[in-house]
Amino acid sequence: MKSFFAVLLQSLLFLLVFAAGSFAYHPFHLETTLAAVDGRSRSFVWDGVLLMLLAYGVVLLVELVWKRLRSSGPWTSLALLLAALAGWAMKFGFVTHNW
Repeated sequence: MKSFFAVLLQSLLFLLVFAAGSFAYHPFHLETTLAAVDGRSRSFVWDGVLLMLLAYGVVLLVELVWKRLRSSGPWTSLALLLAALAGWAMKFGFVTHNW
C-alpha cells in the first residue's frame, strides 16, 4: 500500500513538472515542427519532457544516496511511465500556431 501511494505521488509530481515545462516554463527552447498546413503550424515543445526526465534523475539520485534504489527504483520508473503516458494523452507539449 505504501508503494502505491509513492507511485501515485511521484506520478503527480512528474505530471506537474511535465505540464509546467509544456505551458509556462521553457528553459531549453526545444521545439519540433510536426506539420505545417494552410498557414497553421503544429509543433511539440520538448521542455516539459526534459524537465520531467531531470526530476526523475534527481529522485533516482536521492534514492541512490539513501540506498533505496533497488527497492524504490522500479516504482519510480513506473511513476515516470504513467506520468508520461498521461501527459501525452492530455496533449501536453503540443502547440498549434495560426500564422
